[in-house]
Amino acid sequence: MTTTHEPHPETASTDSSWWSEVGWVHLVYLAFLIPQPIYDPDSGLWDWVLVVGIVLVFLPLYVFAWVRPDLARWGSVVPMTALGVVTTPLNSGAAVLFVYAAAIAGVRESRRIALRWFIGLTVVLCVLVSFSPVPLPQRLWGLGPPLVFIWIIGLTQIEQAERDREAAELRLRNARVEHLATVSERERIARELHDLLGHSLTSMIMHAQLCQNLVEVDPARAREAAAKAERTARAALTEVRAAVSGLRQASLDAELESARETLSSVGVELVTRCDRSLRLVGSTEHGLALALREAITNVARHARARSCCVSLSVVDEELRLVIADDGTGGRHRAGNGLAGMRERISVLGGRVEWSGSAGTTVTIAVPLRVAT
Repeated sequence: MTTTHEPHPETASTDSSWWSEVGWVHLVYLAFLIPQPIYDPDSGLWDWVLVVGIVLVFLPLYVFAWVRPDLARWGSVVPMTALGVVTTPLNSGAAVLFVYAAAIAGVRESRRIALRWFIGLTVVLCVLVSFSPVPLPQRLWGLGPPLVFIWIIGLTQIEQAERDREAAELRLRNARVEHLATVSERERIARELHDLLGHSLTSMIMHAQLCQNLVEVDPARAREAAAKAERTARAALTEVRAAVSGLRQASLDAELESARETLSSVGVELVTRCDRSLRLVGSTEHGLALALREAITNVARHARARSCCVSLSVVDEELRLVIADDGTGGRHRAGNGLAGMRERISVLGGRVEWSGSAGTTVTIAVPLRVAT
């Protein structure tokens, strides 16, 4: 009998199921202890005392296997086997204890270790059959069936335990997938809200400042700026709802129009050079549109530029969206916007390059086979 311990973890729900639904039912097989005192003409009071004693010692060992599955080998299987070795010569029905030991080993041990237990229990029981003082044929009636049931019940318990473990692992994997999906959805919403609100709030601030500057000088233009701020706020509210529900789909044409309006409010001229013959897939256009929005927001906030050029063309089997301004340029710390842009474009298999040597140029490249 090996002493290598390779237990498999059991879930609390599995233990509870064994205890409440299966464990007590199996105790009916203790009835195998009764025939010998009943049918042996030489039996007496002490034979019945032995039956009661076996049951009283066995029950705590049996319960221990379900209460402490991590200690089932030394707290249950080993002492149960020893109890069977001591009592089977006195009552052949006590051989049923070896079947209980095999069942517990099948549940609590790995398949390899459990099979070693079955072999060991079989050998011990064969030795007891050979040397038992119980006369024939009572000896065979008492010891023969356990030799068979050690394997039948033991293998059955191995299969059941493996199914339970696979079910528990499946539940764990499903829980992990659900958690990752939740985290991914949160990140998506965070990126959407950042891209959306960063641009919309910037546009609203620009229009509000323009309104404030013109309210006394040019009331008509001030009212127009206020109206644009209101339209931007309403559009942002609609897009926030769509982003949260996952239904939002941005388009390059809409973003270019919005960019023109935003940049004009801060005195920046927008020049576009786009290949109108290109037909983009929805996911690519959505990603490029949001990247354009982030880049335009940065131009309006930080560039202090006079003009900005946006071009969309095919170069070396890549679709390239380039946003270049003639502003201050220089090196700036990459914020959440640029990080989110790179993350979004990397999902499409593309890349984002940033240059601040002469003004600022952002190049977004996506493989053409993905984009169209």
